[in-house]
Amino acid sequence: MSGFLSRRLFLGASVLSGLPGVARAAPARVFRVALVMTSSIADGGWNHLAFLGLRQARDDLGVHVAYAENVAQAEITEVTRGYADDGYDLILGHGFQFGSAFIEICQEYPHQQFFVTSYAPAGEAAANVRFIDLAYYDLAFDTGALAALISAGGGVAFIGGQDNPAQKRVMQTFQDGARAARPGMLATGIITGDYNNASRGREAVESLVAKGVDVIWHTSDVTGLGVLQGAQVAGIKAIGCYTDQSSMAPAAVATSTVLQLAWMVHTVIADTLAQAAPTGGEWKPALEQLWAYDWKGQMFNPALVSAPMQTGFATFRHDEHAGLYPRPAQGDTP
Repeated sequence: MSGFLSRRLFLGASVLSGLPGVARAAPARVFRVALVMTSSIADGGWNHLAFLGLRQARDDLGVHVAYAENVAQAEITEVTRGYADDGYDLILGHGFQFGSAFIEICQEYPHQQFFVTSYAPAGEAAANVRFIDLAYYDLAFDTGALAALISAGGGVAFIGGQDNPAQKRVMQTFQDGARAARPGMLATGIITGDYNNASRGREAVESLVAKGVDVIWHTSDVTGLGVLQGAQVAGIKAIGCYTDQSSMAPAAVATSTVLQLAWMVHTVIADTLAQAAPTGGEWKPALEQLWAYDWKGQMFNPALVSAPMQTGFATFRHDEHAGLYPRPAQGDTP
């Protein structure tokens, strides 16, 4: 299916403002927001949370919203231009893949706003496109340390999605954190090249377990669901991502790195609607605003993370904040 047909299908089937229970008096000019994603809103994490933020903005702010999911990278430009041509005031591109494309497209639509939920490409800027530093590298450093501290000693690993500089840097920083917490620890990883392939996630786990790895963290969307399933089958520990993923692999998930992504999307829409957001640049919320460790409402699964392990991690973070383990600079992409 071509990008044009996909976009029209999404406009017909995925415009949320017309759903039951959202009746309200229509203003003369309704602010319009579109969210474009390269994966499914049923991924249980990255895209699902962005969709929830979009839906909340519709309900709270009275904006007209639409979304497109499973958009191939080759179709990003066409789908985005379609929404821009249709007069959407704000278009959000969800992920690293949208950065350079939006820098190019936004120049054709100077009176509309664009937002990318990732770092700004090095050396590129535009007046009407904004980015965000999601503090991934800070998070990765801490999570590498956590993985090392809850490991039985076999080794820890990161499993990523698309092969891009941001995912590679997250993997490297995860490994740095693991080695800082436990010098000499095996810290490795695999970039699968795909956010949307659960089979690749399971295969990556099998490969890493063969090397002795016993704790794995992912940031790989649908591929990550396969990671969690593979960890449970292998009898090792896993750290979920974006939402509390304990229900997806109850015997394996020690905790999840939970991103306040719905809050972020809602905030971007509200600020743009109120014209409170800068017209360009990069938003840099604090790590603690964006991320938390969560397992069923508490930080850790007590069956997999003992009290001494929890204390060890708390001590590491205290020492890190004291400057003993400096965090990497946020947004410092290779």
